[in-house]
Amino acid sequence: MSAIFGMARLKGLLGTDAAEQGKRSFFTFVPRFNEEMASSWQSDTALMCSLNQWITPESEGEFQPLTDKESGLTIAADVILDNRDELFASLQVKKDMHHLISDCRLILMAYRKWGVETPKHLIGDFAFLIWDEKNKRVFAARDYSGTRTLYFTKNEERIAFSSTMKPLLHMAGVSDRINRQWMAEFIAISTLVEAIDMSATVYEDIGQVPPCHFLLAERGRITIRRYRTFESRRQLYLSSDGEYEEAFREVLGRAVNDRLRSRGRIGSYLSGGLDSGSVASLAAPSLKKQNKKLYTFSYVPVAEFENWTPSYFVPDETDNIKTTVTHIGSTEPEFLDFEGMSPYSELDDMLDVMEMPYKFFENAFWMKRIPERAAEKGVNVLLNGARGNYSISWGNLNVAYDYYQRLLKTLQWSVLNRELTDYCRQFSTGKRVMIPFLARQIAVNLVSKMKAEVETGSWINPELARETNVFEKVEEVGINKIYSPSITDDEYRRRHFNNVFSWNKSGTLFSKLSYRYGVWDRDPTNDLRVVKFCLSIPPEQYVNHGLSRSILRRAMKGFLPDSVLMNQQNKGLQGADVIHRMRNKWPIFINELYEAATDPVTLEYADREKFELAIQKVEASSDESVLFTDAFKTVTRVLIVHRFLHKTRKEVKL
Repeated sequence: MSAIFGMARLKGLLGTDAAEQGKRSFFTFVPRFNEEMASSWQSDTALMCSLNQWITPESEGEFQPLTDKESGLTIAADVILDNRDELFASLQVKKDMHHLISDCRLILMAYRKWGVETPKHLIGDFAFLIWDEKNKRVFAARDYSGTRTLYFTKNEERIAFSSTMKPLLHMAGVSDRINRQWMAEFIAISTLVEAIDMSATVYEDIGQVPPCHFLLAERGRITIRRYRTFESRRQLYLSSDGEYEEAFREVLGRAVNDRLRSRGRIGSYLSGGLDSGSVASLAAPSLKKQNKKLYTFSYVPVAEFENWTPSYFVPDETDNIKTTVTHIGSTEPEFLDFEGMSPYSELDDMLDVMEMPYKFFENAFWMKRIPERAAEKGVNVLLNGARGNYSISWGNLNVAYDYYQRLLKTLQWSVLNRELTDYCRQFSTGKRVMIPFLARQIAVNLVSKMKAEVETGSWINPELARETNVFEKVEEVGINKIYSPSITDDEYRRRHFNNVFSWNKSGTLFSKLSYRYGVWDRDPTNDLRVVKFCLSIPPEQYVNHGLSRSILRRAMKGFLPDSVLMNQQNKGLQGADVIHRMRNKWPIFINELYEAATDPVTLEYADREKFELAIQKVEASSDESVLFTDAFKTVTRVLIVHRFLHKTRKEVKL
């Protein structure tokens, strides 16, 4: 792992003063972790810096930035690659040399062969910079889903890059003016997505290389181009369900094993559900063969929390988690309640981590604290299944109803009858009950698809909305649409992978947490090979045999306990104890909301009347279920923006 920085002149020479100022900005303001090496490289026209932590065995002792004297190429990379064997084969590297070549050097070798096409050949997590001294050219790229961050700032004479924004903000000539278009999109988008334009950031003078894109700067010109899309492709047709299950286990198992390459301990987030459980159940046996344990970390509510949620939610998944770790073995579990902490108490620190406003208020505190605890245990690779909903565990009940509706419309009566029989068996009911129920659900689903919009931008300042034309932009990309009557659920999922704005938020969080704690977050469910496989198999593999998320449940038979694997009635819910955690600070919280409602800086972005109405609803509620309301979502998001704006104004330039 490396936090990286680079600067290059687009015209003329870099100059000693500019290089020193760049190094000072980076090494002063980049978050410091327990790095093994801090180093820099420079020429007359370019500068590169890095803070290196050796995560993989091959990176041990590596010096970055790395220069190839023959080609005149220098690279700084924040990278772990997962298809090393394929790359070595393509580059004709002898097997006895593989263990001597780091991922950073492997990218440089790939660039010498493929040039700007290099990112298409890489599978893994990466953000990197390459300076071509001979051609005076900068090439920068991020992996397809943006698991690592890479920001830049430019003017007519130079371009500078950094893993985090703060070093760029402290460079001469870079303003901390807020990007009003970005902020308008942040407010108007009702989902967790932060903005539409992934080349922009919250600051006017700072951009970012979008996920799945590369940036090329040469001869005074800067080009940003996408290098991969997920087009419709021929489906993978196998002869039996068993073959699909075997192929599923093979591709997911490989993705998990490729992410066990580490000099330190391996950890994993673990809930009581399927995605993280599947990852852990495949990782633990592989680690056992190496005489190693899997360290699991699970968030649980505080002991005095009383469950107020509907019966189908499980806020405390301790029992299911214990069942899982007992079943898979070779684990050392930790159950973390982070007593005394809340999203409110951690807000300023989360803003320091994110460097921008964020929307996941309810879960922010434990998402930040688990990597911290993992680092204390000597873990430097932390597995998760965070992006599995759109890959391995696609096929929830809404998708099942869509499938049944399709069978009904195409008059596939025998298939529909078989599926309903299996469905009734799974839910311990009969067709006399389920057929009317499913008919109602299909009708509700159709109405939902026709009513495609959810409430958007309820708290945006109307003047800002008009100035930025934000609602028209949001409507154009359909970012707030849950369904569309013109596309299938499968096509909706494919669009999700093709929309780069779907991914950036989690990559930003996990990258910046890794820079703070030295723990690299890795998600096998997001592996490019896994995603391609999951998009290629027939839709019915996700919902058949009366099972939602069918192929995952079937393929993981024996790897997870049946009580977890076949659970379709209950759903884990992290963060249900948020209001309980905030009770001792509740008057302070409400008071700060009212202060924000009169703050002219905040009201440049927020609609005062709607914000105050939301405050009143939250203040008047004595029920912890206020957590689920739009009012609570509104007040916490405005509060985050309010704190961010004032925190930013307090930053002092060098």
